[in-house]
Amino acid sequence: MSGSSALSIIREEHAAVSALLRSLRLLVDKGPGEQRVRFFESVRAMLFYMDEFPERRHHPNESRLLFPMLWRAAPEVQPILERLEEDHAVGERRVRELQQMLAAWEFLGESRRTAFVAGLQDYVHKYLQHMHTEEMHLLPLAATRLSPQDHAELNAAFEAARDPLAGGRQDAMYAELFDHIVQHAPAPIGLGQG
Repeated sequence: MSGSSALSIIREEHAAVSALLRSLRLLVDKGPGEQRVRFFESVRAMLFYMDEFPERRHHPNESRLLFPMLWRAAPEVQPILERLEEDHAVGERRVRELQQMLAAWEFLGESRRTAFVAGLQDYVHKYLQHMHTEEMHLLPLAATRLSPQDHAELNAAFEAARDPLAGGRQDAMYAELFDHIVQHAPAPIGLGQG
């Protein structure tokens, strides 16, 4: 294992997700223009990333390990933990709804664009708020209240599931996805013009 702490990994993954969400918002604000096929492929790739990494790797480690540890060590944060857990419970459904709304826009036309844009804006706002709450309320408590054994368990779990956009090991299975995102998405996550 590298020497990275779970709390550092969480912050790095939050930064990567935040950058991706900002790029996604910029891309959608600009719209398809003359690059319609590339636009929809890029937005679809970015939404797939949100489903595949934060929803299936990052959030389960928080829900399965970090939140219960904090519940025991700092019971006063129970209301915050419950709210964040609710966010995790609906996260996968929300990103899949966005994928469905994107398909509607792509295949049924401009009349479906407004619904997708509104859904995306709401998703991004709530997601950024969620990460901010974790960083402001939970991570400082985790740093001071969790035991060395808790930290060791968290470190191992988060290192093993580390997001490649946040310094994790590149998995060949996802090489095409990450290449597409980096090549076609606008800054801050990619090299494309949007």
